[in-house]
Amino acid sequence: MVPAEWDGLTKMSNRDTFSGYHPIINFLYFGLVLVFSMFFTHPICLIISAVSAAAYSVYLRGVRSTRRMLAYVLPMALLAAAINPAFSHEGVTTLAYLPSGNPLTLESIAYGLAAAVMLGSVIFWFSCYNEVMTSDKFVYLFGRIIPALSLVLSMTLRFVPRFSARSRIVADARRGIGRGTATGGVLRRAMSGLTVLSVMVTWSLETAIETSDSMKSRGYGLPGRTSFSIYRFDGRDRTALVWLLFCGTYIISGWICGGLSFRYYPAMKGTPLTAFPVSFMLAYLALCATPLILNFWEDRTWKHLTSAI
Repeated sequence: MVPAEWDGLTKMSNRDTFSGYHPIINFLYFGLVLVFSMFFTHPICLIISAVSAAAYSVYLRGVRSTRRMLAYVLPMALLAAAINPAFSHEGVTTLAYLPSGNPLTLESIAYGLAAAVMLGSVIFWFSCYNEVMTSDKFVYLFGRIIPALSLVLSMTLRFVPRFSARSRIVADARRGIGRGTATGGVLRRAMSGLTVLSVMVTWSLETAIETSDSMKSRGYGLPGRTSFSIYRFDGRDRTALVWLLFCGTYIISGWICGGLSFRYYPAMKGTPLTAFPVSFMLAYLALCATPLILNFWEDRTWKHLTSAI
């Protein structure tokens, strides 16, 4: 087993105030922003979601880690933006004709860009979710309701970052003995890569079995089993719950009333930006920026207290 201090997982900074709230608050927040990000197609809502998710990712993971993630997300988003006008030819504004004879429309390009921004924002929100909603929080919320499924989901959500981090550790160790994946011929490099993959698959299976046996020996999922919890729902959490419910209810009501509607086909048309639609968008902005506002306020309070010493 790899020692905990060598685990290359990205640790969440303790300065994130929002992560210190009750798991119900964290889960409710990410549930709202993820659902809204996947269903709101208004350009302003898409921009709000994407910018807020990227900003929160920078706060949680740092600029360098977010930049590395953007290097993967951006090509994926651009591919999604390019695929839509190549296969969808709806729309009334024809810009040109493809070699196949099909029209290239402004509406198909706009919808492809909207889908790209939506994809990128959802990926960034999930990365923030993975940093804030740790496995112990998820098991705490759903361990009694769906014990087996909650354990499986918890292991699944942390599998990818753990696999990536420990594969780097194994690769660095093999590189130290001259058997890295960047040395030797093509065949030797391929064999080195397969060796690393074999080690990681074996480690993953062993970890899954050990986790299953450990939880079973502790009586996990048995009726009447009690468990220790460090989470307490205090006044701060109640205030945050009221705020999230207010924002969620107000935004959903605006969504139902058509205040956030926007269509791309056959011609682009959205709700006029009057007072009510703008109020829904401001509420959506306030919801998405809630962790950043809390962190900014906490940082400002901390700086004020330290300067007064």
